[in-house]
Amino acid sequence: MAGMTTSTPRRPSRLDPGIAARLKRSEDGLLPAIAQQYDTQEVLMLGWMDDEALHRTLTTGRCTYWSRSRQEYWVKGDTSGHFQWVKSVALDCDADTLLVKVDQVGAACHTGARTCFDEDVLLKDGADSGAPASDQ
Repeated sequence: MAGMTTSTPRRPSRLDPGIAARLKRSEDGLLPAIAQQYDTQEVLMLGWMDDEALHRTLTTGRCTYWSRSRQEYWVKGDTSGHFQWVKSVALDCDADTLLVKVDQVGAACHTGARTCFDEDVLLKDGADSGAPASDQ
């Protein structure tokens, strides 16, 4: 992923130094965190975590994200009541993206939808997308 670095995080963190050393963060110290429903595999949302948000997620069992617009931490469900209970957290092979499997209670999307990915489907089940067929 372009712009990724293993530099020191920008905000203080209690994350295990062994885990922190493995992370490839963006220039602003963040990693994308994909939230997925643990039992149905439904992709729910994408949020951003820094080292401290990851530490809080790993130790509390609730997803904590870093808000890029508000420049503060937020715990999914604290204001909406739509909690994400953490089942597992995995780091991808490049160490630059997190997959957080959760048990989602209520909507995951800020719009009130179950998932952030069901409103604007660009291609469904391999149906004709209007793109020309590839040369064979």
